[in-house]
This record gives sequence, structure tokens and C-alpha cells, in this order.
Amino acid sequence: MVSKSYSNLLELASGDSPTFGRLSPRLPKVMTTAGVIPSLDDDDDDDSDPTPPRERTIIVANQLPVRARRGPDGKTWSFSMDEDSLLLQLKDGAPTADMEFIYVGCLREEIPAAEQEEVAQTLLENFRCVPTFLPPELFSRYYHGFCKQQLWPLFHYMLPLSPDLGGRFDRSLWQAYVSVNKIFADKILEVINPDEDLVWVHDYHLLVLPTFLRKRFNRVKLGFFLHSPFPSSEIYRTLPVRDELLRSLLNADLIGFHTFDYARHFLSCCSRMLGLSYESKRGYIGLDYYGRTVSIKILPVGIHLRQLESVLSLPETESTVKALLQEYHSRGRVLLLGVDDMDIFKGISLKLLAMEQLLAQHPAWRGKAVLVQIANPARGRGRDVQEVEAETRAMVERINRAFGSEGYEPVVLIDGKLEFFERMAYYAAAECCLVTAVRDGMNLTPYEYVIARQGSARLDKLDEALHGGGGKKSALVVSEFVGCSPSLSGAIRVNPWNVEAVAEAVAAALEMAAAEKQLRHEKHFRYVSTHDVGYWARSFLQDLGRTCAGHGRRRCWGIGFGLGFRVVALDPNFRKLSMERMVGAYRRTRVRAILVDYDGTMMPQASLDKSPSGRSMGILGALCGDEGNAVLVVSGRGRAAVEGWFAGCEGLGLAAEHGCFWRRGGGGEAWGGLVPAGDCGWMQIAEPVMRLYTETTDGSTIEKKETSLVWSYEDADPDFGTCQAKELVDHLESVLAGEAVSVKAGHHSVEVKPRGVSKGLVAQRLLETMAERGMAPELVLCIGDDRSDEDMFEVINRAADGPYVAPSAEVFACTVGRKPSLAKYYLDDAAEIVRLLQGLASVSHPSPVSSVPVLAPLY
Repeated sequence: MVSKSYSNLLELASGDSPTFGRLSPRLPKVMTTAGVIPSLDDDDDDDSDPTPPRERTIIVANQLPVRARRGPDGKTWSFSMDEDSLLLQLKDGAPTADMEFIYVGCLREEIPAAEQEEVAQTLLENFRCVPTFLPPELFSRYYHGFCKQQLWPLFHYMLPLSPDLGGRFDRSLWQAYVSVNKIFADKILEVINPDEDLVWVHDYHLLVLPTFLRKRFNRVKLGFFLHSPFPSSEIYRTLPVRDELLRSLLNADLIGFHTFDYARHFLSCCSRMLGLSYESKRGYIGLDYYGRTVSIKILPVGIHLRQLESVLSLPETESTVKALLQEYHSRGRVLLLGVDDMDIFKGISLKLLAMEQLLAQHPAWRGKAVLVQIANPARGRGRDVQEVEAETRAMVERINRAFGSEGYEPVVLIDGKLEFFERMAYYAAAECCLVTAVRDGMNLTPYEYVIARQGSARLDKLDEALHGGGGKKSALVVSEFVGCSPSLSGAIRVNPWNVEAVAEAVAAALEMAAAEKQLRHEKHFRYVSTHDVGYWARSFLQDLGRTCAGHGRRRCWGIGFGLGFRVVALDPNFRKLSMERMVGAYRRTRVRAILVDYDGTMMPQASLDKSPSGRSMGILGALCGDEGNAVLVVSGRGRAAVEGWFAGCEGLGLAAEHGCFWRRGGGGEAWGGLVPAGDCGWMQIAEPVMRLYTETTDGSTIEKKETSLVWSYEDADPDFGTCQAKELVDHLESVLAGEAVSVKAGHHSVEVKPRGVSKGLVAQRLLETMAERGMAPELVLCIGDDRSDEDMFEVINRAADGPYVAPSAEVFACTVGRKPSLAKYYLDDAAEIVRLLQGLASVSHPSPVSSVPVLAPLY
């Protein structure tokens, strides 16, 4: 018997011994995470099997696409795949024909603990499903508690203003939600091959799952699709755990939304609450999150076209359509249809009020128009569901009493879920479909209606009765607050809260000319038939693969605790600057160039007092005292401030306003310029423009320097500030087109400065000057923290192979914090920068009194 340590359930599902040779290309030999093969003995290293591993996607959702029923004996279980499940239908969009899908989720039915192991084995072997069994009390607090009472209402724009409206935030329900997400993560670990598998998580039930997976596997290929709306920042920011959910979603590689509105709200929340900005490159929207690019996907889900067409072709569908035509069409009635879940967001009561208004304002439709409202059972439970049910029944009775007559009921309420073929029959027989939801993630009812009205070979025989002998026709009245609305440009879009407008829209749909109905139907059918569920899944999986293609080329670190965990992904050559290595290089060399930014580098950005401490001055003084050093502090501040701070540091070179001005080492020297002194008359043009934007952008300020102007919007509304900054850049570039200045957008700022000025020019001039004096540096150290310092890093990296440094010179470009940078080294914060400089100062050799500083003749 083979004795191995393994726990990959998919290998055990067949009951055979594991084929280690086949697994070895897919699973790493050493893993420290439970649920993956931890080791394989050397004598089983057989890589001779040339068969490449099948691509796999792990689909994770609250519910498995499986139906379970007790057997007749009451002891055994029987299972079948749920063909109506979106999770099962998305297999049609697999990028490759042999892609394997594994499903992780809960069963609708409660399985006794004693039977769970057997059920799990059966589902794994026969259906490739991994069930997540939750204790009933935990499931209730997770699903009916946090998901349905708190997340669901909030994501549909309902604020918990009172205990009856959505329910106040309950910390214990949140803890249950996190616990269940952790259980889901543990189940995924039992089957995942993190190096190759794709993981696709679905919907708001599992918002914190990405964090648990990213903690275990830094490079997991992880996608998330939200099937519900995402609320605006004003709504979302009321959630006490708002940051935790946002950061967890950002641990995914690709986040999908049905519409641009939902994606825009999510991006706005990331901007306002986390300070993140996004950009669009070649059609793809991306967020930079600690060196990882999180892509945003906007694509509405579609219907399963083949399934709908097959249902339309069933004999029972045809017979049901005939019965409906006999009941309504043959009696001169026009059938209007609504299909909705019985919950507070579907707008059933507003639809009934519109029907009542239609009959009151348009008497010609009394006795003819019939609204059939199919009310599917609510997915949640609580007082709000009971109130909706009671209100709906009361309104139906009132309308039927007011406008009904013998043999005519203007509203027919079908309270309960119909068989799929029955629903499709109602679609096929209806002249108009009404969707008046006040907020809905997608709502595929209009799509199903369009396909049903297109008909089938069987139903085409009824075309004369169905469509009046013309082409295929349909009429749609759709709320503008549902996800499918932007895709159905031929529908009559309505504000469901405006009951009178909805009633008039229904009247317009009923009275619309047949030719126009046909044109609208054809337009809808082209879109719905080409953007089906397979198209949606294929597009998402392809984008997920594209987003994750560069995972293996980057180094990753996990930082943070709990739900604040995130992964920093950086270039493989990017590493922390070792004190020992830097001091060793310093001792080995004789001539050195040291360039240091000040704000954010030697001094933390958050400090209110920006003047250097006595410790910092002592360190700089010791470094300048070594005759082999050229030390330069490069700052964006004006020269008066810089000179005032460092006046007592003999031999220190200074560069102010990002290099517009120089002052050589040694006291009393005059300032010089790196670029020719120009006329600053352009400020008289630029400043009034900036003042205009300052007056109209609350929280923005202007900083005026000798040679530059800076408009800052750090304290303004981030969305409005960003919009205003773009406008300001365009405005300034237009009015300053003939001036020798450049307009640049920075981090929460717009700066106008003389053309050609940059910190890179400072670094370039220093190296050139030293080389011209025959003192080409053997060591170059450049330290900075922000975007303007990247120009210095670029120059010294390029200079490493150029004529301005000594052969085999050691070059160190160091940034503050682990982040994307042209620097190859980093230190964590300003305190570490100061410690590094102090270490170098401690091994410096003081110069003789008569010696001349290296920096003396810089210009």
C-alpha cells in the first residue's frame, strides 16, 4: 500500500491511489498550508507523463448548483444538478473546451452531521462539488442576519434609520459573517492548486473571502463578481465595517460589476475612504493597490439562450400558451406581465398603483388590459416581507373591486413560483412586460421576455394569434434603477416612483404601432442573443487570466493584520536596503555622492514642525565633514525656507524648488540656477486662473514660490478635486501655450514651473560636475519618497553605466516604503532613513580644517 501524506480531496474522489507523477507538475513539493500536499518523497518524482494539467476554475458562491432530496426510505439522499443555476450555466463561457469547474458552496437543505461526510464524498465524486456545511444557528446569523438584514438593504440604498428599516448594525452578526467566510476559505484550501487554478467568487455573501485566500496564497488568481448593486459613497460610508469590506475586495485581482454606475460608486468609495485613485489604460480600468493592479470589469450578465429556446420548444409550453391565448386573447384582452420576487425592492406596489392610474385615466382599457403579476417567494424573511405581501394583496383586491366586472379582473396575482415552462408561456403570450423595481442588481426578466417573444418552431405556428400576423414584436417598460436598463435602449425607461409617468408609459407601450414594436424587439433580440451568459463568463475569465498573467514576475509580501491584510507586489529586484551592506560600501569607497530629499524622507510628512532636529543637523554635518563626500539636500520648498533650516551646516549643498536654485557647500555662498533665469511674467496669467479654481473648489489652496505656482486640492472632495484638476491643467496649458513653462499634475496638486526643471536635473548636474573635476563618485546614494524623486532615481540608474561615475561604482537608489518605484531599494519610514544616515556618519572621517569640500565649485 502506498503511504503518502496528502489531503487534496479531488485526488481521493475516485477512491484510487493518487497518481503522484500526474500531480507533480501542478502541485508544489513543499507547502506549509493545510489542505495541500505538504511533501512528496524523492522516489516518486516521476515527471514522465507528458499530459499537461487541465485548466481548472473554482466557482465559489453561497449556494451550490445542486438540488438535494431525501429518498423514499427517508434515509438516503438523491442529488441532481440545478440547470437553472447561473453557476452551472457559466460553463458555456469556458475559454477552453476541457476546462474543469469545481464548485464550493452550501446546500439549500440541512444535512445532519452524521451524514455530512458521505454526502460530501458523493457530491465530490459525481458533481465536482465541495459542500460547506454550516451549523443552523451560524447560518441563520450569517445569511438571514448580516446578509439579508444589513448588507442587502444597504446595497439597495436603504439606510437603517430605525430598527424596522434594515436593522441596525449588529457586531455579533458581523462576526458570524466573517466566520462563515473563513469556513469557505478552508473548504477552498482542500481543493485548490494555487499556482494554476482560477478562483471566481460570487456576490455579497462572500465579500471578505478574498482576504482569507490572499493570506494563504499571495499569488492566488482571484476574481470576484458582485451581482447586487453597489451603493453610492454617501450610503456605503454609513457601514461601520466599510474599510474592511473595501480592503478585502481589493485583495481580488478582478472585480466585476453589472453596470458602470455600480463600478463608479465602488471606485468613489475607494477614493474617498482609502485615498486610492484609478486610471484607464487601453480600455481597462485599474486600481494600483500596494503594487498590485486590481482590474475593474463592467459587463452585465446574460441569459442561457439554449436553455430558454429548449423550454420554448417543449410541448407543455405550447399547450400553456394556447390556454393563455384562449383565456385572454380570444376574449379581446391584452395581457401585461410582471414577474418579481416578493420583496420591498421590486416595486410591485408601485406597479399596481400605475395599473390603477392607467385604468382611471384611460377608460378605454377597462375590460381589456389585464396585469398578471407573478410573485415569486421572497428570498429573505422578516416583517418587511410580510408587509409587502399584505400590501400587495390589499391593493389587488382594491383595484379589482374598483375596475373589475363579471368575467374580468384587471389584476391577477399568482402568489408562488411557477414552473419554468409556465413562466416562459406567460412571457410568450404577454403584449407588454413591466419591470418597476426601485433598485435591482441586474434583473433578467426583460431578457427572458425578449427571447420568449422571439418564439420557437412550435410557437411560430401560433404567430397569427401571437403577433397579429406581422413580425416578432415586444414592448418593455423598464425601471431606470435596474442593471439591465442601460442595455435595453429600445425599452421605455421610467422612474418607478412617478406613478403617473409609469401609467402613461404603459399606455404608450399598448398603443405603440406594430412596426415600431417590431424594430424595438429586433434591436433587443440582437443584443440579448449575442450577450448571453456564456459571453459574460468567457469575457470575465479571459480578463482574469490577463490580469493574473504577471503574477510570477513579482515579489510579494503580506502585511497587515486581520481584515486589514494586503499583499505588496513589487519587482523581484526590489529589496530592503541593508545597513550592513550600505556601511560596507561606504567604507570601501573614497569619493561619494549623497542626494537626500527632505520632506517625507528625513522628515515625516505628517510632522507639523518641518524644521530639522538637532540630531539630523548633526548627522548631515558629520557627512559633510568627510572630504570624500558631496552631500546635497534636494527640496521642493523655497530657498528662503531651506536656507533658514540648514544655514548652520557647513559644506552642505542645497537645491530648492525642485532644482531651480542651487547653493554650493559652505556658508555665505550665493544661490545659482540650474536653468537660465527667465521672465516670471507668466505668473500674472496663471495665478488668476488658479484663484478662480480655488474659489470654486472648497478645500483647495495656492502656494506661490519664486519660480513656480502650486494648486493643491488635498483637503477638497477627491472626486470634485480630481475633476477640477483636469480642467485646470487644460486651462493652464491653453493660456500658457507660448510660455517656457510646463504644467504637471501631481498627487493632489497641479504645478506650473519653468520648463526643464526637475530633481533629475539636479542629480545629473552633480554627477557631471564631480566627473569634470576628476572626482567621479565610486558610490552614489539617492534617497527620496515621492513622484518628483523618481526623476533622480532614473538619472542615477542610467548613470551607473555612463561616464560620470567611476568604473564598478556602487549605486543605491532608495525610496521610502514598499511601493512601485524606479528605486531598487527601500526603507520603511523616515526614522529608518535617519538611522541609515547616522550609521554612515559614524564611520565618516573628518576632513582637515584646510580641506576644500567636494561640492564647492558646483556652478
